Amino acid sequence: VQLQASGGGLVQAGGSLRLSCTASGGTFSSYTISWFRQAPGKEREFVASSRWSGGTTTYADSVKGRFTISKDRAKNTVYLQMNSLRPEDTANYYCAAGRPILSATRDMASYYYWGQGTLVTVSS
Repeated sequence: VQLQASGGGLVQAGGSLRLSCTASGGTFSSYTISWFRQAPGKEREFVASSRWSGGTTTYADSVKGRFTISKDRAKNTVYLQMNSLRPEDTANYYCAAGRPILSATRDMASYYYWGQGTLVTVSS
């Protein structure tokens, strides 16, 4: 499975962006799809996740209430809608697919497939 992330760009603080993650060479069926981000000079961190089959959706505390993860099964695509963006949201955003146990959803080691990063820059 190959993952293609897109939708990054430059936005002013308070603005919105929607990131997309599309699978090719396979489907997301039975996977958990997550978004991680890595700011310059910092470690990669968990942002949000959703089980493709439905049910559990998880968010980092820093984005809860501002970001929403959703999916379009017909397009084999997962989205990350980002509202009320802040300068501290500036990072490369990565989508990943895996089958983590619930307690390991935020653990990067749980994911088999990664997309390339898409850069989000939020200006103040």
